Amino acid sequence: MTTYFNYIPQSDPPLPPWETLPTMYDLPSDNPEEPGLPDDFHFLQPLLLYLTFQPINWNPELVYSAADLNLYYDLQHPLWYKRPDWFGVVGVGKLYKGQDFRLSYVTWQEPANPFVVVELLSPGTEDEDLGRRIESAADKPPSKWEVYERILRIPYYIVFSRYTNKLQAFQLVGGHYEPMNLTEGRLLMPEIDLSLGLWQGSFRDIERLWLRWFTLAGELIPAPTEEASAATQRAIIAEQQAIEAKQEAAQSKRKVEQLAERLRQLGLNADELDELL
Repeated sequence: MTTYFNYIPQSDPPLPPWETLPTMYDLPSDNPEEPGLPDDFHFLQPLLLYLTFQPINWNPELVYSAADLNLYYDLQHPLWYKRPDWFGVVGVGKLYKGQDFRLSYVTWQEPANPFVVVELLSPGTEDEDLGRRIESAADKPPSKWEVYERILRIPYYIVFSRYTNKLQAFQLVGGHYEPMNLTEGRLLMPEIDLSLGLWQGSFRDIERLWLRWFTLAGELIPAPTEEASAATQRAIIAEQQAIEAKQEAAQSKRKVEQLAERLRQLGLNADELDELL
């Protein structure tokens, strides 16, 4: 007589969500139909923000920022994304999992959401950037404002227009964006010991009003080229000061020698002259 046993397979423990959900390698990293009018300013302004985003109270290795990179935000709709002109994150390494350049920023695969987002107004995106667009249907992606405010809860949202040089800023307060006030012309972000403001100056040989990072006290955070230029200027000044000091010393010595010679002519003791020299 044959005995049959019912075999019940043991199920493996469920995998953590970050191992089963799509990663940046699985998701599209561009969309040629994305609205907006990219121009030189949309390249240079985010570059200046990128170069000067240096939170003083954070390890530089745990500070990340990006421009024009897909930002995936919704687990229920993993293909939905926004593409900020620039955003900064703290507490996140510069490489994805410490190994690879990012193709996109996939929030469910990252340890932190963006801390600050900057949008540069274009005629085609202004209504959405400023939250004027009517809330979308359940099966349509929400606006940038809704994503930054309600879903990702990004603490600071900045909007800047190069056409009017108007700066608008919003801070997350009680789950909603509230307009921020300027302090001495800057937007203070004490959590990262930085402030953001407008600066009239030349960047990449273009003179205009730029949006850039300052310390809380209002000192400019220099871009690497500015820092190198300042170091070169300091070296030139130091060298010039050294030359002037040598010239002054030589001139003083000549005066002493002339005085000594005059005293000798008057018959003073040579030993006294040596002490004088």
